[in-house]
Amino acid sequence: MDIMQNSEKQDVSRIVLVDGVCHLCQGLTRFIIERDPQAKFRFASLQSGSGGELLRAGGLPVDGLDTVVLIEDGHYYTRSAAVLRIFRQLKMPWPLLYVFVFIPPVIRDWLYRLVARNRYRWFGKNEQCLIPTPEQRKRFL
Repeated sequence: MDIMQNSEKQDVSRIVLVDGVCHLCQGLTRFIIERDPQAKFRFASLQSGSGGELLRAGGLPVDGLDTVVLIEDGHYYTRSAAVLRIFRQLKMPWPLLYVFVFIPPVIRDWLYRLVARNRYRWFGKNEQCLIPTPEQRKRFL
């Protein structure tokens, strides 16, 4: 499957993969879209064909992954590193949060895993992935 099936051949140098049925992850997607006026980021669900293809290409498991994944210029980032790299590229004041990169990853990722483990219980889950608006549709793979 070619993730670039669109005739437009969009810039896909920054792709965010999220759990498409998780309310927290859907909220993160909307949060990024609203604070990314230059549309730097494209999105795919971890459960989608495109998401699975990208995960396999990065050597990540296709099933059971409980993290947001940022693919940036061919590099794969997960957990807190992905989130901080995303925030760094949004409009102000969000790039200021990148200062948390100085906290050791073992500590940042412990907190990330705590939230990821409980995300369905705390934030809820849908039976289907987020359906983007027509304006947002071009940002999804």
